[in-house]
Amino acid sequence: MLNLNGITVRLGGRTILDGATAALPPGSRVGLIGRNGAGKSTLVRVIAGQLEADGGSADMPRGARIGYIAQEAPSGTKTPFDTVLEADIERAKLMALVETDVDPDTLGDTYERLIAIDAYTAPARAARILLGLGFTEEMQAQPLDSFSGGWKMRVALAALLFSQPDLLLLDEPSNHLDLEAVMWLEDFLRDYRATIVVVSHERDFLNNVVDHILHLQGGKVTLYAGGYDAFEKQRAERMAQLAAAKANQDAQRAKLQDYVARNSARASTAKQAQSRIKLLAKMQPIAELANDPTLSFGFPNPSELRPPLITLDQAEVGYAATPILKRLNLRIDPDDRIALLGRNGNGKTTLARLLAAQLAPMAGGMSATGKMSVGYFTQYQVEELDTDDSPIEHMTRTMKGATPAAVRAQLGRFGFSGDKATTKVGKLSGGERARLALAIITRDAPHLLILDEPTNHLDVDAREALVQALNDYTGAVILVSHDRHMVELTADRLVLVGDGTAREFDGSLDDYIAMILSGADTAADAPKPKKKDKAAAAAAREAEKALKQRAREAEAELARLTEQRTKVERAMFDPGTADANLAKLTMTDLMKRRADLSDRIDAAEAAWMEASEALEREAA
Repeated sequence: MLNLNGITVRLGGRTILDGATAALPPGSRVGLIGRNGAGKSTLVRVIAGQLEADGGSADMPRGARIGYIAQEAPSGTKTPFDTVLEADIERAKLMALVETDVDPDTLGDTYERLIAIDAYTAPARAARILLGLGFTEEMQAQPLDSFSGGWKMRVALAALLFSQPDLLLLDEPSNHLDLEAVMWLEDFLRDYRATIVVVSHERDFLNNVVDHILHLQGGKVTLYAGGYDAFEKQRAERMAQLAAAKANQDAQRAKLQDYVARNSARASTAKQAQSRIKLLAKMQPIAELANDPTLSFGFPNPSELRPPLITLDQAEVGYAATPILKRLNLRIDPDDRIALLGRNGNGKTTLARLLAAQLAPMAGGMSATGKMSVGYFTQYQVEELDTDDSPIEHMTRTMKGATPAAVRAQLGRFGFSGDKATTKVGKLSGGERARLALAIITRDAPHLLILDEPTNHLDVDAREALVQALNDYTGAVILVSHDRHMVELTADRLVLVGDGTAREFDGSLDDYIAMILSGADTAADAPKPKKKDKAAAAAAREAEKALKQRAREAEAELARLTEQRTKVERAMFDPGTADANLAKLTMTDLMKRRADLSDRIDAAEAAWMEASEALEREAA
């Protein structure tokens, strides 16, 4: 269906795509993945015919229709419903022809074609697609200019899906969607009968939709069969092979260099030394697995505060004189991990702004400990960064009175060191800008992190690094995200926002997804939390807090001991790169130390498992 034949693209003197070649099977659903800045959007634009390649081509069968969302969202006075209907250009032309054509013969042909393309069911199809993407019947009839940019992009997506192209190109389609709309889109794409190429960084979305992964790295593409998890397994195996090959080559290189150094000056061995120099020159270096700074997230841990951090008691919040959320009863403790669920427009951001003290309660009570600081991340902060300033200029301006060393230390936690710290923001990728915004909001080691869609513009590996950083962070976290993988690995409490209020969801994320798929997508339909005695609930929270602390301490001890054993093993098998103190020990001493560390690791692992199982029993 789609053949990529040696596509090469150079932009600004830099080679983005370098002979990218692949053959995509007809009717396949392909996930195009790669690191931020690898060239995924560039490749999609070449396939769509919006960018001319410097070399090679993207070939499709003659007459095949390609569907791709334009960069600009639709606007004007037309409604979303009319905009979607007009996306089927052939239908629109035929319907107009019916109104003006008086020739019986051609009119008959027109009617036959309208029937063939299912033109008369089109309004119902358009309405279903819009409804699936979150547009109520009332919203479908409103002018486009009454919607925000995110909702306009949903209209563009709906129009693209409605047009049913032979090749459907989607570049991060879930960025403007809530979890409910993402699940609907997954169902739609699974049933789509033509070829799909989708750029996405959400592993759940990829696992649920695609049957092939096209991995873009170093300007080249490689096609893998299966979803994202299958790709990850194959990639992990390849990385292990690469690491082993590099270690073997490094050892061989060191041996050759040692021989040359010892024998070059001796006449009897000079020729042999020269032959080894030639071997060294011909030895092609195996690329080292880079320590990519874009995977760096390090949230500074806050000082300890007594619980609760925030308490809402029958609070109301809204804008002007209109409350959006009422009857809010919520307690947030210093180690809470809470995910806010619900459709876009239900009030998740409004609740987040209340907890961040950007909105004051209109009624009811809200109390917060006076020493608490909050870090609040939104996409608006990313968009409002000054493109003419560098990260170090942004951070210096924000951390007033801080030393240059402190400024650089905070930037370093998020991968901005060396030249990257002085690069203009306008030249940073979307993911790098998001990391800079996170660095800015966490500069004071906040006790509460509120993250509103933090994963937009982050690739899969960066999202994994963010999950790890959040789990290492000792403060409280409130998360708004449509990335199920992040919610599942980060949150231990779910709060459902809808029907003008917010309440605890007494179930797992899988339970919530099942509820949505069943059509019960409101807070009123959610299972109600069981009432507990206040004293018992408080005691349970304290017990859970102690268990969490035990688990964290055991996990930290396990990591520390494992790192020590790795250093000992390096001294045993690769003394040239070992710690100087360990390199002095005999092999017998190293083996004894390794055995002792292994025993301690087993004990730490058992303690961690015991604490984790106790936490699971407490939650059950």
